[in-house]
Amino acid sequence: MTTEDVDDRDRRLVEGWQGRFFEDFTVGDVYKHPYGRTVTETDNVWFTNLTMNANPMHFNEAYAAETEFGERLVDGTFVIALAVGMSVVDVSANATANLGYDDIRHHAPVFHGDTLFAESEVLDKRESDSRDHVGIVTTELRTYNQDDELVLTLERTPMVLKREVAEPSAAAPTGWPEGVGTQPEDLS
Repeated sequence: MTTEDVDDRDRRLVEGWQGRFFEDFTVGDVYKHPYGRTVTETDNVWFTNLTMNANPMHFNEAYAAETEFGERLVDGTFVIALAVGMSVVDVSANATANLGYDDIRHHAPVFHGDTLFAESEVLDKRESDSRDHVGIVTTELRTYNQDDELVLTLERTPMVLKREVAEPSAAAPTGWPEGVGTQPEDLS
């Protein structure tokens, strides 16, 4: 059966996940972000090269073998970027800006082949003093490896849109320009 075979009255547009808006956050809530991510050697080498990180601990196997770790470490700024990226779906899909990353701590090394998982806890939320259309949310982001070892923590503070301003809908999710996709008037 193809799309052409389905009568429009049998189709309906269903709203997908739109991310959280300012009103959706509650202090004390914890979001276990979906999808763990295995860190590969390619991730580490490319990120190290892209950022011009010249520490041989990340790209020189012979050097790293002689250290206390016995192998190369994954670049810590890659771990930060990956963990923050994992949290976007729950924390900042509707952010207009990230105001800060604070109290960043690496608790354990990350190696090629480790699979990372992240969760965020809402620490604080408040209205913006300067912008009526957003609120400010502070979360603690915690990242674990496959052995449940805490490898990273940080506090993250984005400005998040209020729902009334964003006016999300199934026909107009964030990032879709008007007139693209589905239509005949988005199946009413």
